[in-house]
Amino acid sequence: MAKLYTLHPDNPQVRSIEEITKELKKGAIMLYPTDTVYAIGCDLNSKSAVERVRKLKQLSNDKPLTFLCSSLSNIADYALVSDDAYRIMKRVIPGPYTFLLPATKLVPKLVMSPKRKTTGIRVPDDAICQKILQTLGNPIVSSSAHLPDEDGEFPTMGLEKFKLFDILDSQVDLIIDNDLEPGSEVSTILDMTSDEPVVIRQGLGWKELQNWITITV
Repeated sequence: MAKLYTLHPDNPQVRSIEEITKELKKGAIMLYPTDTVYAIGCDLNSKSAVERVRKLKQLSNDKPLTFLCSSLSNIADYALVSDDAYRIMKRVIPGPYTFLLPATKLVPKLVMSPKRKTTGIRVPDDAICQKILQTLGNPIVSSSAHLPDEDGEFPTMGLEKFKLFDILDSQVDLIIDNDLEPGSEVSTILDMTSDEPVVIRQGLGWKELQNWITITV
């Protein structure tokens, strides 16, 4: 049975954040809210926890995992950011955008794309995520809490929050509730590995992005 934390969405309780990060450092996995959808995550540097997330999501090792960083400067530790990419990212961070970038040696092999050597990174516009990131001192894995069944369907997609909690209660160690209804739109994914950004997935923030960035779909 997972331990439930109910946190204020704008001013999360410091003591609870400290307890959560302590458990993450020990290898716990959590169900937590982001600025898009609820996600399943862990400390990026905990190999055993990353393996558990992959198993829970039924993801093979050749499927990269997205992770959250606290800032653009923090992204630069884990990815190679060109000047053009930097200018674009600076305008939209923090926000509901995932950037595919060339990975540095700090990114665990279990997380990155093994063929392209790329990684997906987000900087969330969410107070709880930011407090966890800053207190933990490491990025956290962020994989949407949409779980496939034996037929490859996603029965957990669009579920009410507490039904999702019930389903995952025995499969994660921590559940974080921000006392708000969960989002239903995933992030917009931008491939930033070439000279021009390429949209891989249109999600939350897509319409706003079109207003001031030239992109390829």
